[in-house]
Amino acid sequence: MDKNIDKNNEKIKKMEELIREIEKHNYNYYVLDNPTISDSEYDKLYYSLVDLEKETGIILPYSPTQRVGDTVLEGFTKKRHEVPLYSLNKVRDFSDLEEWCNDMRKVDKTTDFAVEYKFDGLNLVIEYENGLFKSATTRGNGSIGEDVSLQVKTIKTVPLQIKFKGRLIVQGEGMMTNKSFAEYNKTATEKLKNPRNAVAGAIRNLDVKETAKRNLDFFCYSILLCEGEKFTTQKQMHEFLVENGFQTGNYFKICTDVKEIIHCINEIDLVKSKLDVMIDGMVIKVNNVAPREDIGFTAKFPKWAIAYKFEAQEATTLLKNVVWQVGRSGRVTPIAELEPVELAGATIRRATLNNIDDIRRKDVYINARVFVRRSNEVIPEIMGLAEKNENSVKIVEPDLCPCCKSKLVKRGPLLYCENHLGCRDQVVDRLSHFTSREAFNIEGLSEKTIEALYDNLGVRKESDLFKLKLEDLLKLENFQEKKSKNIINSLQNSKNVEFYRFLLALGIAEVGVKTAKDIAKHFKTLENLKNASKEEILKIDDIGEIIADNIYNFFKERYNIDEIDSLFGCGVKIKEVELLQTNPNITDKTFVLTGTLTKPRGEVETLIESLGGKTSSSVSKNTDYVLAGESAGSKLDKARALGVRIINEEEFNDLLKN
Repeated sequence: MDKNIDKNNEKIKKMEELIREIEKHNYNYYVLDNPTISDSEYDKLYYSLVDLEKETGIILPYSPTQRVGDTVLEGFTKKRHEVPLYSLNKVRDFSDLEEWCNDMRKVDKTTDFAVEYKFDGLNLVIEYENGLFKSATTRGNGSIGEDVSLQVKTIKTVPLQIKFKGRLIVQGEGMMTNKSFAEYNKTATEKLKNPRNAVAGAIRNLDVKETAKRNLDFFCYSILLCEGEKFTTQKQMHEFLVENGFQTGNYFKICTDVKEIIHCINEIDLVKSKLDVMIDGMVIKVNNVAPREDIGFTAKFPKWAIAYKFEAQEATTLLKNVVWQVGRSGRVTPIAELEPVELAGATIRRATLNNIDDIRRKDVYINARVFVRRSNEVIPEIMGLAEKNENSVKIVEPDLCPCCKSKLVKRGPLLYCENHLGCRDQVVDRLSHFTSREAFNIEGLSEKTIEALYDNLGVRKESDLFKLKLEDLLKLENFQEKKSKNIINSLQNSKNVEFYRFLLALGIAEVGVKTAKDIAKHFKTLENLKNASKEEILKIDDIGEIIADNIYNFFKERYNIDEIDSLFGCGVKIKEVELLQTNPNITDKTFVLTGTLTKPRGEVETLIESLGGKTSSSVSKNTDYVLAGESAGSKLDKARALGVRIINEEEFNDLLKN
């Protein structure tokens, strides 16, 4: 018995520690508008407390799990909510979601479910009377909020007059779109950290002019009170809001079962990083209003609604150091070395910082905690400062190249090493790109081998590779005759190269595989491209000003033209671009290839493109076909979730024949 008491006492002690930490972060987030941990880290603390309360059966009276909202700021007029505000309970996985759906069906067997975005902004309540805007209030603690009527009236997506003439109280989210956030930061003297913090700061600003400058939005999703109107479904409420001029977001779906709900969640999970608004999950509600009263509420949540939160994409961690790296173009870039942190299914140790202006704008330091964000298939990026301390150190821009110690040249916010042939890292990176599978595809020339060629055989340029002889390679350590012959043969075999691969190999800034293919299709020959004006280059789909400038300027530099001539002098030839007769089953269709096919994947992609089709590396709602071979992986799951047509090689061959 004593042992059990001791164990419970230890757990209560742990609960008190968690409560203190959670309350500290609540104060930082809601009162100071200065969060020091990410949402995922906060959720971890919160659910640890929830689990301990379940284990012990004890809930301390001051536990944050018993609070609907948070602290109300001093300095604003306090206002009591006519309709109490509730939070949303969250599910952690699809099995919990299925369990919730089954519970709802026990009360109402016929109900379907409404699925909407879970916006990540600032909760607002707006009241209308006689068709006119009356007031706006923040959520506050769920019972009392802050009157922010003047601030909210600056939001252009908040209607000041509506069709409905009775009393109306609606709930929604104050948001700053990514577009507005980027536009504001272009000219702001003090840059904003992220759109979510930007909204809180704007609405809680007593200077209404400052609120207006941030060009906020309001997304409405709930009707708290509507005199004289009776709604039977969530869909009717949604339609009422739209009819009265409220912005609701571009996503509202009715689902009949949990499978359809999961499909919606997966569909948005794939594209959420491309949306103009920040969302952190999806909200699912019982569509029928009548059974909601029977389903009921807890002290904090409506039982008839649930939130499914996406996997965390943002976390905080320690920025341990910044190293400056020189790439193939000579550009010197800062790379942040981080204390390892788990994020979106990966362990993150490094992240990009872009340039010194980016570092200053984000106000980050070595030995400080920073926000790190990782979107789908995107390199992790540091978003801003979370917390610094007495050991934090300012990041200093280097004067000399980190590799060859040449004096660096600054162009705008960017640093460049102009030692084009004598900077080892720059040359090795450039040659590695040139020989890569997507470019000249020269087998046997790993980065380590290229370093040996640089150090021992004076290889500095792409054309130097084709001047290598067998006896040269045999001089190198660990290079036997067979290995050396294979490299020489691979060099010879690579000389007859497709136009797009040749363009890619040149290393023009911002020109990847897809852009290289688009250029090759459009211009057909290198001569046409070399003589093209910038305006002609801009005619190609998806090529903007920056890439057009990069391409145009590349062919105006004497060094680049001389090196291209040297490549041709070494026997390199560009294959003519041939466009076969188009196939209506393939033309303008987008294919994603996954798994092991009977033919090399590159060969199949080339065939699709020669017939007027397109290929992509990732599945999206714009994908027409997923061509699946053996051992197909996650792309197949995504295709199923999005309802994209999946075909095998036999079906693909039928498309070719027909």
